[in-house]
Amino acid sequence: MRTEAATLPGSPERPNEDWVGAVLPASGAGGVVVVLDGVTPPSGACGCVHGVPWFTARLGGALTELSVSRGDLTLPEILSLAIRRTADAHRNTCDLSHVRTPQATVALARWNAAVVEHLVLSDAALLLRSPDGTVRAVLDDRLDRVPAEVRRSVEATDRLRNREGGFFTAAADPAVAALAVTGTTPRAEVRALAALSDGASRWVELFGEGDWADLFGVLEREGPRGLLRRVRALEAADPWTSRAAGGTRRGKLHDDATAVYAEL
Repeated sequence: MRTEAATLPGSPERPNEDWVGAVLPASGAGGVVVVLDGVTPPSGACGCVHGVPWFTARLGGALTELSVSRGDLTLPEILSLAIRRTADAHRNTCDLSHVRTPQATVALARWNAAVVEHLVLSDAALLLRSPDGTVRAVLDDRLDRVPAEVRRSVEATDRLRNREGGFFTAAADPAVAALAVTGTTPRAEVRALAALSDGASRWVELFGEGDWADLFGVLEREGPRGLLRRVRALEAADPWTSRAAGGTRRGKLHDDATAVYAEL
C-alpha cells in the first residue's frame, strides 16, 4: 500500500483552509484517508475567534485519530463524535449558532482486510477504482441541486445551509453526520481510491477535461501534484475566470485544492 497527497492554497495572501490526512498503520492491514475543504466565510465573518484553518485542523485531526483508534464505530458515528469534540473545543469562546460558524466539506475513507468504508458530505469527492479499472465516484450532490441563481447570492445560499431541503456541511451540529453519503465495498473490489476537495475536482466539474476515470488516470500517472498543476494551468488560461473578465465563471480565480491518492 502507498499514499500520496498534495495541497495548494488558492492565494498566497491567505491560509489554506483545506486539510488532508492519510494513515497506513504499521500492521499493513488497512488505512485511512481524510480530506476537508473549509468553507470561506464572506468578509471573514463567522462568529469564531479561531477561524477556518483552526477548525479544519481540529476536525481533521479528530477524524483521523478516531478512524484509526475506534474500529468499533461507523464512519457517521466517527464524524459525529469528531464534530462534537471540535465544537466543545470552542463553544465557550465562539458563536457556534452563526450560520457561517467554521465548517467544512468531508471526504473520508477507511479500509481493513475485508472492506472499504466511505463517507462524503457536501461537495468533496471520493473515487474508488476496481481491479478492472472501473472508477466509481461517490458524491453528495445536494449543493448542485440548489438553483444557480440562488448560489449566486450569499444570503440566499446561507438560508439553505445546513437546512432540510438545502445542503449540509460539518459545522457544530453532530447530527449532520447521519446525513452524509456513506457506503461499504468489499476490499477485493477496490484496488485504489482518491479523495478531492472541489478545488481539485474542477478538472472534471468546471473545465470538463475528462470524466472521473480520466482524472483517476492523471493521478496514477502524475500523482496529486500533477493533477493540481493541471488545474492551475486551466484556471490561468480560462478567459471566463480571469481577473480581467471579472471572474464571471466562478467566484474565485483559484481555490484551495487538495488531492490524495491511495493504492490498496
